[in-house]
Amino acid sequence: MTAQVDIAAAVGTRAEHKPMHPLAEFWHYFRQNKGALAGLTIIVALALIAIGADALAPYPPAEQFRDALLRPPFWADGGSWQYVLGTDDVGRDMLSRLIHGTRVSMVIGISVIALGLVVGVMLGLLAGFFPGLLGIAIMRAMDTLLALPALLLAIVVVAILGPGLFNAMLAVSIVVLPHFARLTRAAVLTELAKDYVTAARITGARLPRMMFLTVLPNCLAPLIVQATLGFSTAILDTAALGFLGIGAQPPTPEWGTMLSDALQFIQRAWWVVTFPGVAILLTVLSFNLMGDGLRDALDPKLKR
Repeated sequence: MTAQVDIAAAVGTRAEHKPMHPLAEFWHYFRQNKGALAGLTIIVALALIAIGADALAPYPPAEQFRDALLRPPFWADGGSWQYVLGTDDVGRDMLSRLIHGTRVSMVIGISVIALGLVVGVMLGLLAGFFPGLLGIAIMRAMDTLLALPALLLAIVVVAILGPGLFNAMLAVSIVVLPHFARLTRAAVLTELAKDYVTAARITGARLPRMMFLTVLPNCLAPLIVQATLGFSTAILDTAALGFLGIGAQPPTPEWGTMLSDALQFIQRAWWVVTFPGVAILLTVLSFNLMGDGLRDALDPKLKR
């Protein structure tokens, strides 16, 4: 009887110490960061707004109401529920433009990070697997890009390509590209010194398999964190280009362009400047908070 009790206790102890599923472990550490949870909640809300912008916006973003120029928000004197957040200098509904601006900003972030991540990872893999002349040339090119101020580099690229939203996204992709390339190379060099890579080479694994199936999956954790933080950088830099008048062009409802158009009315119509600025601030802050949470959850050294 005693032996059966001991066996049952041993089985129960093993069950209690059963390893957690990787996703469950990730969520366990991620949810301990309350700021990261708040950032994730806001990002999910922004994504839903971007997806349903056409249904949520009360008016088309470019529709003008000439009898309601610079109408204040509903709670201010002269405001009405017809234009909840007021109108701009040509009578466009601010709420509708902010909602559609959320879609534009999400598309900007996804496009910039996708392009920068794909090209940066490819360059980082090549620099890590071929550390000779090719690797040196790639990394010196990345160092050159990093030596230039990010916004100045983006301005130069847009000045060469011409103003426009697509060219602005391409310019910001070039700005974030070196970060992904250097991070990938550093992770690859660390992984190449490990035993599983040596075992894969001994078994005759070809170079593409070594790069994309053996080494790259083990480099994804820092890349995911960098992509999250780079998302906010993409939105912020594109908004800066729009504010300077070389990014998205009117009447595109991009937050930076909205700030640029409304700058002259900052003293007598505070809402046309405040709401786009708050939208940029909230979005960038949310992605930064979530990036910090991802770093804490994915880095074993930071797990408590």
